[in-house]
Amino acid sequence: MGELKKNVLTKPISTNYSKILNRKKQNISILCTSLASGGAEKVISLLLKELKNDFNVSLVLFYEDVHFPIPEEVKVIFLNNKKSNRSKFLKLLDPVVFTHRYHKLIKKENISISVSFLAFPNLVNGVIAMLNKKRTTIISERGFPSDNTSSRTSFYISKLFYPILYNRCDKLFSNSEHINSDLKENFGVKIPMEVIYNPIEIPKKTIIPETLNTETPVLKLITAGTLNKRKNQIMVIRAIENTNRNYQFTILGSGNLKEYLNEEIASKKLEKNIVLKGRVKNVNEHLLNNECFVLSSFTEGFPNALLEAMAMGLPSVSTNCLSGPLELLNNNETVNIKNGEFYIAKYGLLVNNDDHIGLSKALEYFRLNPLERQKYSALSLERAKEYHLDTIYSKFKKFITNY
Repeated sequence: MGELKKNVLTKPISTNYSKILNRKKQNISILCTSLASGGAEKVISLLLKELKNDFNVSLVLFYEDVHFPIPEEVKVIFLNNKKSNRSKFLKLLDPVVFTHRYHKLIKKENISISVSFLAFPNLVNGVIAMLNKKRTTIISERGFPSDNTSSRTSFYISKLFYPILYNRCDKLFSNSEHINSDLKENFGVKIPMEVIYNPIEIPKKTIIPETLNTETPVLKLITAGTLNKRKNQIMVIRAIENTNRNYQFTILGSGNLKEYLNEEIASKKLEKNIVLKGRVKNVNEHLLNNECFVLSSFTEGFPNALLEAMAMGLPSVSTNCLSGPLELLNNNETVNIKNGEFYIAKYGLLVNNDDHIGLSKALEYFRLNPLERQKYSALSLERAKEYHLDTIYSKFKKFITNY
């Protein structure tokens, strides 16, 4: 990605033909907090690859924090040149400042479609919908609202402002049917909603399923995600402790629970079985060198890490948390899992939230059945194709242009 210039379009190859084409395209803005290393941010980065071909795109970010690549044809605008990790006191006026600046921006750029991702930008977009009724405003909820708030205060703020500002927008899309249901039932959101799952680019190099059909004394497991309470990596550690320990478990990611997890690993004498790799850039290379992916989250919006592991050809075990795993692994068909047990779903294995006994049995099932590892590796590869960027973008484009 070339050097980003604030409020300045990174110019594509200048030709009269491209200028004519740009004049015919609609002007669209994508609004988000930043483009830091998160699930929603990665989705935006992928969609931009296709959006630039059909629209004149302005990517508008609250904070100057960019991790993912941005196509040169996209105009990048920062509403603030400061990082997002400032104190809460310094950020008190941000909502007012960002709303004012974004309001001026969409008028200046003649934006006809404003699309926002994540709760804070969605609320700003709701205000924009009140001030600019001629423009189309579309919002995207990316997490399960009832379980995705950082405090009771933010929960009550959501209960108050979602019905007021979300309902001012034209329509909403999320990445899970359960998210939409939660918005309707618990937050009073009544605008048209649709589910558009996260896109993925299929890796060039993937696991060959037949290579997993071999007897192995030690099964190599892997997970990826922020080290925090919601991701619940301690569940996997306890599951391994509950087995005969014939596992090598790699944890990718960083977070505030790193020290706690290291202490738990040491206290259970599992240093030879479990390693915390920290944040890595070459995630696919790590996935490629393992035999099973584990997702232990209490809650998800849509589990990118699980989908990316499946796209690599890894058989997977996941908690049946809201939301995403049931949709990915069992076509959203409801299952009843007994405590201490696991469920053999269509595309992977499911266990109850925080049930390390059930998880230990699921891991043993894959360790002792190499033919099942091969079977679910092949199924993972097939399932991931349904989320290819081309397919998802086609649905996204139709959704934002049909109004």
